[in-house]
Amino acid sequence: VCSSTPTYSSDWRSANLSSFPASPEEVNTQWLTDKLGYEIESFNIEALGEGGGLLGLVTRLHLNASEGPKTLIAKFPTKTESNRAVASLYDMYGREYRFYTQVAPQVPLRSPVCYHAEFNEENSDFVLLLEDLQGFTLGDQVTGCSVIEAHQVVQSIASLHRNTWKPDHILEIKQHDMPYQRKGMIGGYQVGWPVVKRDFTDVLEAAITSQEIALLDTMPDQVNRLLDIIHDGPLVIGHGDVRLDNIFFSKESNALVDYQAVSKAAPEHDLAYFVTQSLSDDVRRAEDWVAVYHQHLTSEGIDYPLGPSRERYRYCALYLVCYAVTIAGTLDQANARGRKLAETLLGNSLRSMVELDAFKLLSER
Repeated sequence: VCSSTPTYSSDWRSANLSSFPASPEEVNTQWLTDKLGYEIESFNIEALGEGGGLLGLVTRLHLNASEGPKTLIAKFPTKTESNRAVASLYDMYGREYRFYTQVAPQVPLRSPVCYHAEFNEENSDFVLLLEDLQGFTLGDQVTGCSVIEAHQVVQSIASLHRNTWKPDHILEIKQHDMPYQRKGMIGGYQVGWPVVKRDFTDVLEAAITSQEIALLDTMPDQVNRLLDIIHDGPLVIGHGDVRLDNIFFSKESNALVDYQAVSKAAPEHDLAYFVTQSLSDDVRRAEDWVAVYHQHLTSEGIDYPLGPSRERYRYCALYLVCYAVTIAGTLDQANARGRKLAETLLGNSLRSMVELDAFKLLSER
């Protein structure tokens, strides 16, 4: 069970100084001993770099103790001020804290075990002590995954959604379509789309027609309509960022990480993001993934017809083109993998739109 301590501050001083370590330099043996419940004699910190889209600082703790795991993952806020501002605006640290303290203990989804979590509501400081996943290999959105691995992920997504169906009682986790999300997605697309049209002409022309490119010009004017349609129906607790770069695989299972985008969302949101942007063409076309997902989702009695789920999936897939455009339009193209990642997710997304005849949904406004 993840121990958790939310911090509420009543004056300016405590609003800026948290009662827990908000950076690796602030961690000490006494705090670790207190929170883990056994003596930590000493420890070393290994820097793992920025994670969660550069919005979280991830480290590995090497522990010298007579019990417990030898290593843990410790996650803190990013030290980059501009990225920290984005994380605070979208409540990303609060979302991850709430997932590990309110959702993870109640669902059978395989995620890193949370040993301790703290969050300061006033300044968005946070710290997570998480399981260091041993025997797992991190997925790669550029290289893709196998059909078997895709089945594992779809089953995991469905399990999360089945066990959080209609989560009205979870008050602190907000809907995906909050005003800041709507505004941010429109703004991100408006920045990214001109860059995509300029720098990824080959990807666009290989996947879609000039008429379809013209339809995508209208996307900023249609985001609000799409989100209204998508959220008109049962909601679940969604991961919000299900892509191969956030999934660890082992021979027996998979584990999803990075819960900074958790929200109440349409069940098809996670599925559409994974299938249309992480799966290669051959894997995506190997199965009727909506039917596979729907079978898992409804396996324990949820009454949710397949037909409406398919239609909602189309709208989700179309809306999520915004993600591909925003990411492709803002990634560092000087980085070879960054360029390849942009080409991959953008190409996968656009070819999926053609397969789903989803551009028709833009022309129907």
